[in-house]
Amino acid sequence: MSAQAPVTAIEPDAMDFYNVRSLLTEDERDIQDAVARFVDEKVIPVIGDAFDQHRFPKELVPEIAALGLLGCNLDGYDCAGLNHVCYGLVCQELERGDSGIRSFVSVQGSLCMYPIYAYGNEEQKQKFLPGMARGEIIGCFGLTEPDGGSDPGNMKTNAVKKDGDWVLNGAKMWITNGTIADIAIVWAATDEGVRGFIVEKDMPGYTTRDIHKKFSLRASITSELFFDNVRVPAANMLPNVKGLKGPLGCLTQARYGITWGAIGAAIACYKEVLEYSKVRVLFGRPLSHTQTVQRRLADMSRRITTAQLLSLQLGRMKDEGTMHHTQVSMAKWNNVRMALDIARDARDLLGAGGISVEFSPIRHMLNLESVITYEGTETIHELIVGGQLCGAQAF
Repeated sequence: MSAQAPVTAIEPDAMDFYNVRSLLTEDERDIQDAVARFVDEKVIPVIGDAFDQHRFPKELVPEIAALGLLGCNLDGYDCAGLNHVCYGLVCQELERGDSGIRSFVSVQGSLCMYPIYAYGNEEQKQKFLPGMARGEIIGCFGLTEPDGGSDPGNMKTNAVKKDGDWVLNGAKMWITNGTIADIAIVWAATDEGVRGFIVEKDMPGYTTRDIHKKFSLRASITSELFFDNVRVPAANMLPNVKGLKGPLGCLTQARYGITWGAIGAAIACYKEVLEYSKVRVLFGRPLSHTQTVQRRLADMSRRITTAQLLSLQLGRMKDEGTMHHTQVSMAKWNNVRMALDIARDARDLLGAGGISVEFSPIRHMLNLESVITYEGTETIHELIVGGQLCGAQAF
C-alpha cells in the first residue's frame, strides 16, 4: 500500500467552527454574501432606532425586492427561482439584522405568495405574484384568531356562499404586515371545510388595526384583521386546496425559514459578545481569559454549529423533495431555543450595557420570545415530533 500524503488540519474559524460554508455551492455562497452586505450596510445602521421607535423600516422594502428576496424560492412570475438552501441563507442573514425584517420576507414569500403559487389558479398567479415579487403588492396571512393560536381547527371566522360570491365574517389577530398589506390570505370555515381567500384591502367591511405596546418584534407591524360581511368574489378563493392542510402547508414553508433565521440572530449575539469579551477588562484581565466565559462562548459555538448542520441537512432534503414536516418541527424547536438561550446569555455577559439597544442581544432576545411562540410554540413542535415517534398525537 502506498502511503498517503499527510493532510494539514485547518484551524477552525471562530464564526464557522465546522467550516459549514465549505458545504455550500458557489451560488449559495454568493447569495449569502449579497444579503449579508445588504444587512450590514442598510439594516444594521437603522434597526436599533426602528426597534426603539416601534417602527417598521418600510423604506427597505424596495431594496429587499430589488435583491430578489421576495418569494425567492418560487419559480416564474418574476421570482428568483433559488433553491431552498439559498432561501434559508437569505433568512439567516436577514434575521442576523432583525427578526422583524426576516418576518416581513417570510410572510410575503412563504405565507402569501406560496399559497397563491401552490393552491391558486393561473389567473390568480398572474394577477398577484409578479407584483408581490417586486414589492408592489404586500401581503399578510390571516390564520390565528383571538381565541385560538395552536388550535386552528377551532376556527370562528367563516365564509358563506351568497349569489355566487362568498360573504366573510370574523377576526384574525397577531398578523404581521396587517395594516400595510394590500391583500390578505384569509382562512375561513365553510360548509366545504376550511378554504383560503384572497381578500383585497379595499373590499367593503374589511378593516385592520395595529397592535401597540409590544416589547417584542417592535420593528415589525403586528395587526388585527376584521371582516364584517366582506363580499369576496368567487374568483378570489384559492381553488386547489380544502381543509387545514392548506394553511398548515404554508406554515411548513415559513417554519423552514425560521429554522435558518434563528441561527442568524444567534450569530449576531455570539459575535458581539465574543468581540466584547476580548476588550472588556475585569480584575486585571480580559473576560475572554477566564474559564467561565470561555466555557459559555464554547457552548454558544457548539449550539450554533449544531443548528447550522441541522438546517443545512433539512434544506438539502427539501431541495430533494424528501423533507417531512415533522423534521421542520425538530429544527424549529431546536434552533429557536438555541438562539433564545444564546441571546439571553450574551445579554448577561455584556453586563449592564446588555440592556441597551446599543448592543443587539437584548433586541434579539425580545424578538425571539415571539419567534419561539409563533408558527407553532415550542411545546407544539415537541408534540409534533413526539407524535411522529410514537405514532399517536397527544393533542
